[in-house]
Amino acid sequence: MLNGLWLGFFLVAAISALAQWLVGGNAGIFAAMVESIFAMAKLSVEVMVLLFGTLTLWLGFLKIAEKAGIVEWLAKVLGPLFARLMPEVPPGHPALGLITMNFAANGLGLDNAATPIGLKAMRSLQELNPSSTTASNAQILFLVLNASSLTLLPVTIFMYRAQQGAPDPTMVFLPILLATSCSTLVGLLSVAVMQRLRLWDPVVLAYLIPGALLLGGFMAFLGTLSAAALASLSSILGNLTLFGVIMLFLVIGALRRVQVYEAFVEGAKEGFDVAKGLLPYLVAMLVAVGVLRASGALELALDGIRHAVTWMGLDTRFVEGLPTALVKPFSGSAARAMLIETMQTQGVDSFPALVAATIQGSTETTFYVLAVYFGAVGIQRVRHAVGCALLAELSGVIAAIFVCYWFFA
Repeated sequence: MLNGLWLGFFLVAAISALAQWLVGGNAGIFAAMVESIFAMAKLSVEVMVLLFGTLTLWLGFLKIAEKAGIVEWLAKVLGPLFARLMPEVPPGHPALGLITMNFAANGLGLDNAATPIGLKAMRSLQELNPSSTTASNAQILFLVLNASSLTLLPVTIFMYRAQQGAPDPTMVFLPILLATSCSTLVGLLSVAVMQRLRLWDPVVLAYLIPGALLLGGFMAFLGTLSAAALASLSSILGNLTLFGVIMLFLVIGALRRVQVYEAFVEGAKEGFDVAKGLLPYLVAMLVAVGVLRASGALELALDGIRHAVTWMGLDTRFVEGLPTALVKPFSGSAARAMLIETMQTQGVDSFPALVAATIQGSTETTFYVLAVYFGAVGIQRVRHAVGCALLAELSGVIAAIFVCYWFFA
């Protein structure tokens, strides 16, 4: 899948460049494309330097949380809920702890760290699956919730914005939180309909209703604020939450007599191992996206969308942020490349860049996640997983656009 997508970027760019040269008389198009190749390769290394630090930092803190029993405690807290949503998983099964850790990593915005944990969870669920080739209900629910990308603290998005010079990297905190909540809710409801899950079960309602009331009340409060106040609140909450999570892990770890420094270093080493394998993929995708933009092909596609949006009488400012949404279902590295490229060309705090950042933080690489997770355990029949995951992702994109107009327009 990624091979075809990457090759397609170059083929489309080549066709577009030839058309501009032969039809438009733009002989400098090839020089621009070559220049873009080297510029994007350089940018990849610059982004990678900060990515090394971010993954190392947060996997270090996550290891402290794991050794302090926070993850185990979350598994126990969520156990009754999972027992209703995944009735085929026995209480206390290791899969529940792994699923919790995967959600914790996703919630902290550590999608690269969440993948290896998620693969372990999928293998654990496969041990309970009566079929070796057909996805179980528990596996589908796990994959759809994973693909809906519930991100409570999108640290990697903050990192990309900081690397591009954003004066306030956490400004997109609340928009991402609202958009990702929407995608996760749609994902859960769609799976519940397909699997006939009893969401009206008293235990399930005891988990869902307080969360829904809290989110609804919070959104009602946000509706009373001006756009400037919304942006300011998002920044304050983003920074406060970020530092608060760090202190929570450290304090609980110290109270549980965890050697927090040693635990941090142990987790940081894992983060370094995860990060060092990402550079080739980042270079590959950023170069492909740069060539696509330099050839004029990307702008041509956006012009088509822009004309359609104008014909419907809608504002077109969000269109420049859509490249991230268009490639996100197929490749996380391509979506990251599109986000970085949008921030480079439009400005890190421009409206399209804010839309792209919110989309990146509130959706997931649906086809990639399904291919990797199901492929790891030999699942061939995924049943309703694709439809539910894509519906959740689409709702996340739409919510991201609306929320950005609410906050930043």
